[in-house]
Parts: sequence; structure tokens; C-alpha cells
Amino acid sequence: MNRFITYSMIFSAFLFASCSKGLHAGGSASNGETPVKEITINPMVATKVNDFSFNLLHHVEADQPKEENFFISPLSLHMDLGMLVNGSAGTTYDEMLKTLGLEGQNLDEVNKAYKTLLKDLPKADPKVKLGLYNSIWYRKPMAFKAAFVSSVKKNFEATVTPLDFKPEDVSVINGWAGDKTNGKVQKVLDVIQPDDVMFLLNALYFKGDWASKFDKAKTHSTDFHLENGSTKSVQMMYQTEKFKSYSTDDYTAVRLPYGNGQFAMTVILPAEGRKLNEVLAGLSSADWETIKDNMHESKINLGLPRFTIPAYEIKLNNVLKSMGMQSAFKNGADFSKMSDAGNLEVSFVKQNTYLKVDEEGTEAAAVTSTGITVTSVPIIKQVLCDHPFGLVIGEQTSNTILFMGKIMDPDAE
Repeated sequence: MNRFITYSMIFSAFLFASCSKGLHAGGSASNGETPVKEITINPMVATKVNDFSFNLLHHVEADQPKEENFFISPLSLHMDLGMLVNGSAGTTYDEMLKTLGLEGQNLDEVNKAYKTLLKDLPKADPKVKLGLYNSIWYRKPMAFKAAFVSSVKKNFEATVTPLDFKPEDVSVINGWAGDKTNGKVQKVLDVIQPDDVMFLLNALYFKGDWASKFDKAKTHSTDFHLENGSTKSVQMMYQTEKFKSYSTDDYTAVRLPYGNGQFAMTVILPAEGRKLNEVLAGLSSADWETIKDNMHESKINLGLPRFTIPAYEIKLNNVLKSMGMQSAFKNGADFSKMSDAGNLEVSFVKQNTYLKVDEEGTEAAAVTSTGITVTSVPIIKQVLCDHPFGLVIGEQTSNTILFMGKIMDPDAE
């Protein structure tokens, strides 16, 4: 049985939820040094976004190999798709809202919540570095509606950049991702396809020191028990300190605060005889509220592995389809609020992440990228013979060339 989970599988969902209670943080600092800055958004939107986080967790857990780590950022994905929602309409819009857990919510209120998070999360705790960034890159000379561009600039603080979409532009977009994640996510695109017309990117970077750091001198090699019955040696960090925790027959939850306590990691440790996937399957946003509301502080002897996940990538097309976002990936998707092209669809949604946990704290990064392609009617390639050109006249079935030549001056006699 896995006695101590590699909690990377749930860290991002719980980091997002722990930023503030239901995305509302209040109270005083845990260490009495830096006061907590209150972040308030529409309570219904906050609840729905947490619902999305756990729904995403369940679908990713079902989609990925049971014996492997995964590390995702619900916030980064939600915000990246939030930009896209502003360009969608009809069934595509309805499905995306439902998938994001925002069915029936007013889009203006949702956009207002995104804007608040972009403004206030990075300033919540001066001891924690948090960056949240959005960008859109599109192929010239394709035109996108002014209202859509205005909305993503206003509500998401997105930079909107036209490019030629030449092969070398891959490095430009990857460079943005690397810059916004302190070099932790340096590659999100491999190539730009001929039918790609837009990429929407969200980057999230987090670096926080533990409020109570681990003593490196106490870190030593310890057996880690895998669920298949085997063991492996890991570097286990130890400390005895007062932490808030909550226990059920299925698991124990321990809250590890960063900085002034406004950000925290919550570790979920399955009870003896229980498997992690069983525990995760039973967790919901309502359970998360129960955990937070019923935690109590006590002295705990804590052991936590020191580890790094240097480069994790997950394609989310199938996950999002299973969550209800179907039409966006199909010919006939409705992105009429984005462009009059009428033939756009989502080609991919994927996330690249990084995680490092050591005695000092945690460094994590995520970049969510969404690709938009043109379908049905291909982009018309322009070939303008306004300079010297060659020509060949031939018979096709026999492959016989009849004439060949070059035209240096069409007006020459």
C-alpha cells in the first residue's frame, strides 16, 4: 500500500482552492507578520470553479495510467478556456460553460472574477511569488472581431500578437512561456501546422517558502511503498510542528502553509488499506469544504518526500470531451463571436507543468495552450507571379514534358 502519496497528483487543485476559501481569503496571518489580503469574487462563481477543479481531477485520474504521477493546474486551464468562451456562441458556448462548471452564470460576472484573480492573486502574499499571464497569438492577415480582442485584453490582461506563423515563430511563443514561468516550462509548441490560425496561452508560476521549513539535516533516505507492493528509496524530509489536519476513515489531510498562510499545500494521505485512486474518486468540492472547515491544529510528526517533476505534459482533448465540451473540437464549432470565418475549431488543449518540492518550499509552473485551426474552407494561399517565374507544359498520363521555359519579362516581344 502507498503509505505516503506523491501528492503532485492533487497539489494544483488544492493550491488553487487553498489560495482563499472558495476564492475568498480573509483573516489574519498565521505567523502574525504579514496580514492576509482579502480576495473576493462572486461566491457562486467561486463555488462553480472549485466544482470544476474536482471534476477535472476525476476525469484526468480516469484518463491517465493509474500507476503514474500527474500534475495539473485547474486554474490555468479554466482561465485559458475562459478566454475562448468569450469568442464562442450557440451550442459551443453552452457546452463550454457547462464543462467549466459555469452553466447559467453571467459571462460578465465570470470575466470580472478572472480579472480580480489576475489583479489580486499575485499581490496576496509578499512572501510568495505568483505570476498569472495570458496571451493570444494569431496568423496574419486573418481578422478577429474587435469585441473579442477588446474583451480578452480588458478582462484577461492578454497580449494579442499577430505573427506570420512561420516555423521560427514557434520559438517566439515558446520564449513567452519560458519567460513567464521563470524558465520552468520552455516548450509548449513543437511546430505550427498550415491550418493553425490562433494559439491561446495561460501561464501560471508559483514559488513559495514553507511557513515552517524543513531542516535539511533531518532529510534522509527512506523506503517509499508503492501500491504494487514494491518499495523504492526516496529522500524524506521531516519536521515536528503544529499543522492543521483533518481525518476520516479513508484519509488524513494535512495543511502546509506558505509565507503568511494565505497560500497552502494540502496533502491527502490515504488510510492504511485504502488506495489513492479510491480516495480521489470519492472527493468532491463539498468534501473539500468539509476538510477546510473542520481542520484543527495539533503537533504532527510530518514526513514528506523531496522530489521534482521537471516536465509533465498532458493533452486534454479527450478529458474535456468527456466533461461535455464536444462541439468545440468538431467541424461546425461556433466561434462566431471571435471571427466571421465560420470555420474554426479547437485542434488541441494541452498543459505543460513543472513541480519542485524541497526543504525550503515549492516551485510550480503551468502553461495551458489551446490551438485553433481553420476547417471546411482552407486558408487560401496567395501565389502572386509578380516576379520572374518558370513553367512546364506536359501530358499527365505519360508524364511527357512538352514545353519548359522561364518568364523573365512578360511584356517582352
